[in-house]
Amino acid sequence: MPNIWTGKGNPYTRTEVVDRLRATLDNGEPIIAAGAGTGISAKFIEKGGADLIIVYNSGRFRMAGHGSTAGLMSYGDANAIAMEIGEHEVLPVVEEIPVICGVHATDPRRRLWHWLLQVKEMGFSGVNNFPTHCIIDGRFRQILEETGMSVQKEFEMVALARKMDLFTIVYVSSEEESLAMAEAGADAIIAHVGTTVGGSVGVTGASVSLEEAARWTQRLIEAGRKSGRKDLLFLSHGGPILTPEDAAYINERTDAVGFVGASSLERMAVESSLESLTRRFKSIPVARKE
Repeated sequence: MPNIWTGKGNPYTRTEVVDRLRATLDNGEPIIAAGAGTGISAKFIEKGGADLIIVYNSGRFRMAGHGSTAGLMSYGDANAIAMEIGEHEVLPVVEEIPVICGVHATDPRRRLWHWLLQVKEMGFSGVNNFPTHCIIDGRFRQILEETGMSVQKEFEMVALARKMDLFTIVYVSSEEESLAMAEAGADAIIAHVGTTVGGSVGVTGASVSLEEAARWTQRLIEAGRKSGRKDLLFLSHGGPILTPEDAAYINERTDAVGFVGASSLERMAVESSLESLTRRFKSIPVARKE
């Protein structure tokens, strides 16, 4: 349903986004959300039929040839980068599907309510918790928790976004996080099972098997359901879930109803197609000059 002010889809209300996703499932189709770090990625992800586009700060690093984990490091203002990509590259070219903004909720320099107002005013239809502390573990995670930059800030961001009528689609990696996000009011919970494998900058040893990813995903789903909510949507992401066949494997063995791809869609598509196309150009005949 196009927005009457722009003639395009965005922004949507929270209920409108949920209704669109439910309609996708009613049609027997999976929910597919995709990260876009550039306008051309967003344009053709939409043409491919994705249901949502998510703008992460990591998209800038990913599409510059670096690992997505750069988005977790202090290489720039994560919130400002996501906003810039959305404002100048993605939102201007997306015709109809909802666009979601990655929000770094634990940034102590931001008044979260004020930042979410700007996200909404820009035309985003929802938010995602990225960069997220959910994928940080060990002693460093403990330090973050103890020094005022806790994952609790992400739960609070989701609760606030829901009050502001923003759709919320969030990453979790533990059962405790899944339950907390469900109780905070998240609309869709993404089981994040690690940094994506494959390609030039994907992980190799730091990953689990596809079988373990399925078990992990289902544990997170069951934890979220302990909230008692019946309206939650559960999706998978990351780790060994690289191809459509991998995502199908997870859907078939869990209660996940779709997949969120960033590196697995945007980066891998560019890497494989550019290399192949360049090799084809390099093999064209040329007349030998005497």
